[in-house]
Amino acid sequence: MLRPIDPTHPDPALLREAADHLRRGELVAFPTETVYGLGAHALDAAAVRRIFAAKGRPAFNPLIVHVPDVATARTLVTTWPGVAEQLATHWWPGPLTLVLPKRALVPDEVTAGRETVAIRIPAHPVARALLAAVGLPIAAPSANRFTALSPVTGAQVARSLGDRVALILDGGRTPVGIESTVVDCTTTPPTLLRPGTITRAELEAVVGPLQDPVPVTEAEAPRAAPGMIARHYAPRATVRLLDADAMAQAVTTGRRRGLDASAAGTRATTPGSAMENTLAAITWSEAGRAAASELHIHLHLEASPLAYAAELYAALHAVDDACGTTVLVEQVPSDPAWDGIRDRLARAAHV
Repeated sequence: MLRPIDPTHPDPALLREAADHLRRGELVAFPTETVYGLGAHALDAAAVRRIFAAKGRPAFNPLIVHVPDVATARTLVTTWPGVAEQLATHWWPGPLTLVLPKRALVPDEVTAGRETVAIRIPAHPVARALLAAVGLPIAAPSANRFTALSPVTGAQVARSLGDRVALILDGGRTPVGIESTVVDCTTTPPTLLRPGTITRAELEAVVGPLQDPVPVTEAEAPRAAPGMIARHYAPRATVRLLDADAMAQAVTTGRRRGLDASAAGTRATTPGSAMENTLAAITWSEAGRAAASELHIHLHLEASPLAYAAELYAALHAVDDACGTTVLVEQVPSDPAWDGIRDRLARAAHV
């Protein structure tokens, strides 16, 4: 059930209803500042298993536990190292997840059988109000089918999961737009497992050098942390990553072959109605804009990493909604500030 909720002053009655669902072991989707989460009572193993069933998510892929404060986070872990304190002080509440040694009360279903648990304090007012209302930690991966594009609106959750969710709190678009940065605090030095909008440089300015994950096989990667599947965050459209020159060539070739909806005289607006192989484009530079300017489905995003991140998933959802079946995405800058975005695009394009 999709229910609108004021993102700045959430309705207490609706929050109590959502909390009741969670206490009964049911699933509730809610906005965080990153993307929408599919929540369940984190200490109820049966409830957590419902997340995996609803998403079609394999049991080897761990979840992030959302908590209201550091005191609650510390009840879930056996140790709270100084690095965790430093990171939490600087970025909680916010889009940062910390991996720490878990206590026995955290079910193995949450951690995929690992001895560590991923935890964060969300900053979104609805998420924070829901945590206060339920008085329990909430396990919540992104509220979509496994490997699919993460939702940034309640309507996208409803389209992906439908009646698998007892209640969807629709608080509008999420502001950060991509998933949290993940840091493993159990290693020395700490390990940056997943980049996000909090950059390596910002983290290292607080805690010193971070190491990269030890290389693992594709089969092993999901066990390390959430969001490490090789193909992930993917729209229905096929994603091709190109520089502006290659994009111009691909657009010319595609239009010559009649693959652009506007070139063929077909306006693709209803999911499932477009002709096959319709081209779309997402760009950020002026060269990219020029290369894709004649395509009917063309979204031009801002040329700053935070602004681009906030719009990326919305743009990919828009391509899917418009029935683009191939989306040409302009390669983003190599600057480290774009690491999180490059990670998401690489996984979206992985085949």
